[in-house]
Amino acid sequence: MSPQTAVKRVLILGGTTEARELAAELAKDRRWSIISSLAGRTRAPAHIAGDIRIGGFGGPSGLADFVRADNVDVIIDATHPYADTISDNACAAALATGCRYLRLCRPPWHPVRGDAWVDAADSEAAARLIKTGATALLTIGHKGLGLFIARRDIRLIARMIEPMEDRAPDHVDIILKRPPFSLEDELALMRDRQVDTLVTKNAGGTMVAAKLAAARTLGLPVIMIARPQNQPPCDATTVLQAIALLSHDDT
Repeated sequence: MSPQTAVKRVLILGGTTEARELAAELAKDRRWSIISSLAGRTRAPAHIAGDIRIGGFGGPSGLADFVRADNVDVIIDATHPYADTISDNACAAALATGCRYLRLCRPPWHPVRGDAWVDAADSEAAARLIKTGATALLTIGHKGLGLFIARRDIRLIARMIEPMEDRAPDHVDIILKRPPFSLEDELALMRDRQVDTLVTKNAGGTMVAAKLAAARTLGLPVIMIARPQNQPPCDATTVLQAIALLSHDDT
């Protein structure tokens, strides 16, 4: 880096594996000063390189105020594909401040031969699609969980990272576990718990994809909740692509 080259401030909206990997790579390059923002839902997040802030911004205007106060040059939106509110807020804040906006979003999964996917527009639709008497493995996190708990005619096994605030009712079993999960682990879980339906979001990536292979192996239906519509387009689908875009803009 030459003496004339100014260090640029990069705000990474994170909480994903890709966000951590991006922060680690950019932290090695003296052209960038990194700050990662986490929503704060995970009590013990994995190590992240660079500066960290935790908590919400207070909507698009609050995020815009932060961008100005922290002299942010680039916002990289590397949030979860279903975190549509923060993505919309980031776009609005970038527009209001003139800050550069890039979205890093992993590509969705697609069914392959042997899959038995049932598409659901959202969690409400997915909850209705579970057959009475089913034993469903639910891997959607906390958001929308109440819609499934309300189905007292099914057995629900909900896997998540953080515990529920309230005690789970008798027809709901909670599994607290962090990814990644192996195919062997997923097969054992589904067999041991006699799961006959998998309900999940189309998060993409490899960290939790083994559950799809396990369902395929066992011939189980997968109720796949679609990603939110009208999200900002993806500029990059991998960390390397995001870095290349950022470096190109800096030349």
